[in-house]
Amino acid sequence: MQRDQLADFLRRRREAIRPAEVGLADGPRRRTSGLRREEVAMLAGMSVDYVVRLEQGRSSRPSPQLLGALARALRLSDDERVHLFHLAGHQPPPADGTARPARAGLVRMLDLLGDTPALVVSDLAEVLAQNRAAILLLGDQTGFSGDRRYLLYRWFTEPGARAVCPPEEREDHSRRLVADLRAVAGHCGGDPVVTGLIDRLQAASADFRRLWSEHEVAVHRADRKTVRHPRVGDLLVDCETLVTPDQRQQLLVLTPADAESRERLELLRVLGIEEFPTDASSARAPDASDAGTPAAG
Repeated sequence: MQRDQLADFLRRRREAIRPAEVGLADGPRRRTSGLRREEVAMLAGMSVDYVVRLEQGRSSRPSPQLLGALARALRLSDDERVHLFHLAGHQPPPADGTARPARAGLVRMLDLLGDTPALVVSDLAEVLAQNRAAILLLGDQTGFSGDRRYLLYRWFTEPGARAVCPPEEREDHSRRLVADLRAVAGHCGGDPVVTGLIDRLQAASADFRRLWSEHEVAVHRADRKTVRHPRVGDLLVDCETLVTPDQRQQLLVLTPADAESRERLELLRVLGIEEFPTDASSARAPDASDAGTPAAG
């Protein structure tokens, strides 16, 4: 680990970002043109003290998960992210499959969408990045590891993951997930990451085996579904999906489909602000258990 170089790189990247680039107000009392350490901590979901120690070269080696969070918070390019991992003494995530980080341009779009819930999702339904509105609606979906990082794996192996969807919509959602995965499998042509996931799902879930055997294929670009939230109730949302040219990442945007859902989403923003203050030293985003698993894709 190159502590001094890592500290210098993080400090310079923080100072180079304008608050407006990450959806923060650039008020008249701001004494620096870049982000404050408190703001980086809030965006990355870590303590201010740890950010300070990193920038002063006094920290222990950060984990790959923490580096990924810092890279998202600092809006690093792919090359900058690789450099960050090398400075911290880690191998960067592979450039293939779903382990790739969210594309920098898609992360910037998350910021621009503001109060509209949006996620960057891989072709295997791994959430790579979310904006604050999506975290309030769906919980933080970026902290899982192993097969659990895939939405569809949790959907078919963990009964609690389906709580976000009304019972009458679950069969249809299951079919969409499997049809999407079938399309990915055809597009990737024997990718071991994809085939391995399919094999493990077939071994773990009879429901998945049933639907997989029906050989339905479909890539869903737009959809309407109900998201069941434990604090504000059911929200009817329209899901629009933008796909990158290589078809490996998607920007999923969720907009309320009726006036009642719009009001409930606004209420959720107020509740979120009240329950999770913006002071980075005490802020906490809801985890996956708060809101279940999002019916994404």
